[in-house]
Amino acid sequence: MSANVQARRVLSGMRPTGALHLGNYHGALANWIELQYQYQCFFFVADWHALTTDYEDTSRLPSHIHEMVVDWLAAGINPGVATVFVQSHVPEHAELHLLLSMITPLGWLERVPTYKDQQAELKEKDLATYGFLGYPLLQSADILVYRPSFVPVGEDQVAHVEITREVARRFNHLFGSEPDFEAKAEKAAKGLGGKLAAQYRQLRREYQQEGQQAALEQARALVLANNRITVADRERLLGWLEGSGVAVLTEPQVLLTKSPKVPGLDGRKMSKSYGNTIGLREDPDSVAKKLKTMQTDPARVRRTDPGNPDKCPVFDLHKIYSDAATIEWADRGCRTAGIGCLECKKPLIEKVVEFVGGMRKRAQEYEDNPELVRSILVEGSEKAREAARDTMDEVRRVMHLSGDL
Repeated sequence: MSANVQARRVLSGMRPTGALHLGNYHGALANWIELQYQYQCFFFVADWHALTTDYEDTSRLPSHIHEMVVDWLAAGINPGVATVFVQSHVPEHAELHLLLSMITPLGWLERVPTYKDQQAELKEKDLATYGFLGYPLLQSADILVYRPSFVPVGEDQVAHVEITREVARRFNHLFGSEPDFEAKAEKAAKGLGGKLAAQYRQLRREYQQEGQQAALEQARALVLANNRITVADRERLLGWLEGSGVAVLTEPQVLLTKSPKVPGLDGRKMSKSYGNTIGLREDPDSVAKKLKTMQTDPARVRRTDPGNPDKCPVFDLHKIYSDAATIEWADRGCRTAGIGCLECKKPLIEKVVEFVGGMRKRAQEYEDNPELVRSILVEGSEKAREAARDTMDEVRRVMHLSGDL
């Protein structure tokens, strides 16, 4: 895999909880589908993460993985351009997690916002385990082992990328130092070639003196795209951009993604834990029945009462699935009491049933051929291991764990 491609690498994953719902699609999958044609993408099934909260019964894990991957493929994830794989099939994740656990302060893990949030949300489960405390670090290992430039997340997940950056920075500080680093970095810069060396130095100055993030990204891309220099010199130049040591692990940047509000049937965020979802491949009659009974503006009690679409979760779904004319019709009709809630829901039901029907049709190919799904995951896991091995070779080298006696 070329270094130029690595400069545009993206990584993201999902815990396998079975068949996905509309919230999963609009919250993550829709973005993945766009990103796979813009970047070199790694999308993984985070099956080890599923064990952090559901370790007592793992019997359904294989079927959950299959159902979720079928949804990915039916939605439009293309294994021909993106690498699709299973976390546990790439043992380098676990090795890096173990090594990072040796250097990560306990307080860093305890302050991750979702750690306490999930403890409060899942009170019925015993989460006083090392695995649950360490899951943010496992996420960091998942990311860092591929040295991606970007991690696509919503605003509520930025903290996970920040701790990953801190862990990478700490690792590079501890293990990235070497004698005469500045002189070696200067020599490596000359190895880029006259014009590129001058461009690299200019971009480095712009970042270090003026804090221009764009200059940092340009300089990284310039270094990663150059095939004239050695791997060691590449790491020196990447490290020299931000400090005075070798950058063994890349600090990924946050790639904030679009995520429309997808309400559940009760008006809260659509989530399996709330039991308020519509499945991506749900039966059309079930979809229609659920939407007919979906909560609307609670202040609109009678048919003749004017409503407020801004407080109606059905209107939020209209903004996702309906065209501009229908959205305007629903908005005006609600505010003037010109239409009732059931009338408002009819065109939405048609659109959602059409969307789900398309998913069901595309998924049938994979349901009829489970071996195809398995082969996609096997091939993807092999590709992922190649990238992960490259990282771990360098990690072991700088930690003096390379096996050379």
